Amino acid sequence: MHENEGPSRRADPDDAATHPGPLTVFISTAIRSAIVAQARAEDPNESCGLIIGDRPAAEGGVAIRYEPLRNLAASPYLYEIHPDDLLRLTIETDEDDTVFWAIVHSHTHTPARPSPTDIRQAFYPDALYLLVSLDPAEADPVTGAESLRAWRILDGVVHEVVVVRD
Repeated sequence: MHENEGPSRRADPDDAATHPGPLTVFISTAIRSAIVAQARAEDPNESCGLIIGDRPAAEGGVAIRYEPLRNLAASPYLYEIHPDDLLRLTIETDEDDTVFWAIVHSHTHTPARPSPTDIRQAFYPDALYLLVSLDPAEADPVTGAESLRAWRILDGVVHEVVVVRD
């Protein structure tokens, strides 16, 4: 069983007063396509990467580009961003005054919802957590597109952020 099936504390999605924001974000087709392509290429293992933005999404920041990264865990159940990749991008974003807009990873056979492990390892409170599911049962019933969902995780509480596409 994947940890994604376990319980987690979730905020009430209908209560905008408790949602830390943003309520919606825009993800371009180019970024979405890059995320899905990497997830498919690395299947059966989870893929991971970062979306770099001009400022945090909760402050109205815009997603600029996707950076595919190496999954040190090389596992169908876990992801761990390779520390060399993380260091390189930390330095790059510091130098060019950008931010980690979203931490991205795939779930190969489960929904695009944070697992208990994902929630425990949400170390970037200003970043979104973007998940893509390769589970065919999670695909859009009309288009067949993979399920891509965004989340804000603060103090163990999960808040869904609606992804708007072009």
